[in-house]
Formats: sequence, structure tokens, C-alpha cells
Amino acid sequence: MKVYFSGISGTGIGPLAELAQDAGYEICGSDLSHGAIADELDKRDVAVSYGEQDGKFLQKCQDEGAIDWFVYTSALPADHEELTLAKKLGLRCSKRDEFLAELVRKKGLKMIAVAGTHGKTTTTSMLVWAFEQLDIPVSYLVGTTLPWGEGGKYDPKSEFFIYEADEYDRNFLAYHPFIGTITAVDYDHPDIYPTEEDYKQAFAQFESQCENVVKNTTIMPEIKLIGELRRFDASLAAQTILTAMPETDKNQLVSILNNFPSTGRRFERIIDGVYSDYGHHPVEIKATLEMARELKERDNYKGVVAIYEPHQNVRQHEIRDSYRDAFEAADKIYWLPTYLTREDPNLEIITPEQFIAGLNNAKSAESAELTDDFAKKLKALHEDGWLIILMTAGPADAWYRKVFQA
Repeated sequence: MKVYFSGISGTGIGPLAELAQDAGYEICGSDLSHGAIADELDKRDVAVSYGEQDGKFLQKCQDEGAIDWFVYTSALPADHEELTLAKKLGLRCSKRDEFLAELVRKKGLKMIAVAGTHGKTTTTSMLVWAFEQLDIPVSYLVGTTLPWGEGGKYDPKSEFFIYEADEYDRNFLAYHPFIGTITAVDYDHPDIYPTEEDYKQAFAQFESQCENVVKNTTIMPEIKLIGELRRFDASLAAQTILTAMPETDKNQLVSILNNFPSTGRRFERIIDGVYSDYGHHPVEIKATLEMARELKERDNYKGVVAIYEPHQNVRQHEIRDSYRDAFEAADKIYWLPTYLTREDPNLEIITPEQFIAGLNNAKSAESAELTDDFAKKLKALHEDGWLIILMTAGPADAWYRKVFQA
């Protein structure tokens, strides 16, 4: 089977393309720019076109051998040139959920699906890490880069398929997992779920589609990782593995999870004292800063500096009031302009100053922009012994890495 992936180098589609190639499919695709998975695709000799997605590369791939399936990212608009051409060519078209569901079914794998508003990437990655350290063959798909492995992998010897089941665009409702692991449910994605009740109902439906459900796990005292949220995720991962394979040695499993090396963009260490995190929901922010505070106390940093780039203005109008106490564990806060995607043009864009005015610790916060002067300020704070954490789902991460790699 030949599959074309539109948006192939991002963390949503890229690992799926890698998984498909491992499973024996011929893959190719396009992207507007070089995403997080671009280097991995290059190492795999995947045919990829970067830049304008005007349909020319899709037509070229079709001419070189018929494409069976056109898989595209949720970010693609309905009138996108590649999607329009794919339909004109009569190709089977779908988002990632339909393609993945069929792949898992064809390979006869038992899906372990991790869902939740927060913590699903870390918990999924912990499961993959534990399986591999236990020398158990496993196939998986994680929506991030892994410093110790690829984001997507198919092992023909595997019984289980571990998947980060995203609720965005109701993706997770395409599956009927052997185990559904649920981390936390806090209202998000108002562009998909108009009300909190809609959001919760989707999770209830997901639970009903699972053969087994793991959730509401208490933190295991044997787990010694930094941060209460990470200890919770590890405990959830342990309970999931013990549900899937009750014969697993619990002591060995705990030891493996206590040595979990983290993932890309989840409290990821850039250099000593400099961390990056994907957190962009008030609950995630609060948990991440509590983790930073714990690290600050342990390693005697001068204080915690939080840099925050909100994601999507339409989302901010729904969660704005929830930020009030989210940053209380930070000593200094720098608030960046909102990263704008999939926006309602009729909504006023909330400014950093408006956000800051609603914080309990507003005196500790100021607005900032990604300038050379701000970079110098951050470097000076780092040299002075402060712990710095950026939280963003947007482009600030790339800028931040350049600042501290220079």
C-alpha cells in the first residue's frame, strides 16, 4: 500500500508515517516547513516536499505509482489544494484516526490508548519506555519526539500497540482499545467542544468503547520522580502495565519508571537550569511550575522564572479566568503574545497585559516579546542562578533553544 501524508513532518502525522513505513507501507508526503520529525524522515529516505503544498508533488507521487490513501493533518482546511486534488484523483482520504484504526486492526494488535487533557504524552512515553526496558516487543505512536527513540514504531513481534489518543477533533473516538488509560479531564478545545458537558461526554463515550479502563490511580510511594504530576503519570503507567500483564514484577517496573528520561517538550532539560514544556492549559501550568519549584528547592536555584506563550486566542477566551492562581509557584513571570491558530476573526485578541491583570501575583509578571534584549535578560538570570522554564505549544520554543545554545 502507498500512503501520502500531508503535514508529514509534524509531531501529529510524522510518527504515524514512520509507523506505517515500519509496517511495510510505502510512504511519501509534504509539509509547509521542516517540522520536528523532518530529520528522522530524512534518515529514512522518505520522499518529502517542503514548501508550497500546491498539489504538484502529490501528482508526481501519484504518477510514479498509484497512491492508495491520502492522510492529512487536522490543520488542513477543507479547500486545501492537496486535499482537493486527492479527492479529484479519487484517492481514499482521511485524517489520521481512520488510517491508524485500520492499521491496528489489520495487524491484530491490542491497543493501549492513553487519553486526557493533560499528561497523556508523558504517560504514553512512560509506557513505551517501560515496555522497552522490560524487553517486551511493542508498537507505539506518541505525539512528540523521544530523545531515546522514534515517535512512531511498528514491531512485527508485538502484541500491544501503545497510543497517545488525542481528544482534539474527536480523534480518540475512532478506537475501541483493549485498555483505555485516562489521565485527567479538564475542559479544553472549545472550537471542537462548544460546552464543558460536550467535552466530558466525549470522554464518557471513549470509556464505554474500552474493554478495560485505568484512571484515578493514587500515587505509588515507591515512585520518586521530581514533581507530583510526573509521579502520578508514572503510577498510572505502572497500573496500566499491571492491568495488561499482571505477571510483571512490580519492583522492577517501579525501578524502570524511576529512571524515565523524559520526552521532548515535557519538562525537557535544555541545559542545566533551563527547561521547556508544552503546557498551555492552566492546570498543566500549575503542575509544571510545582515541579519546577520542587527542583528549585532540591538544587538550590535562586528562584523560578516562568515564560508563557498562550496558544489560540479562541481558547484563551474560554480559560482566561482559570489563570488566576496558575503561576503562584513562579517568582518571575514573562507573558508573551498569544500564538494564533485556527482563530475566530470576530474575537478580540487578549493582550499580555490583560492576562497579567487577572493574576493573583500580577506584581511578579510583565509582558515580553522574543527580542534580543529579552534573550540577554534571560541569559543574565540564568547566569545569576535562576531556574528558567518556558511553557508553550507555539514557536517560542525554537527561539528559546537558540538563545541557550548560542
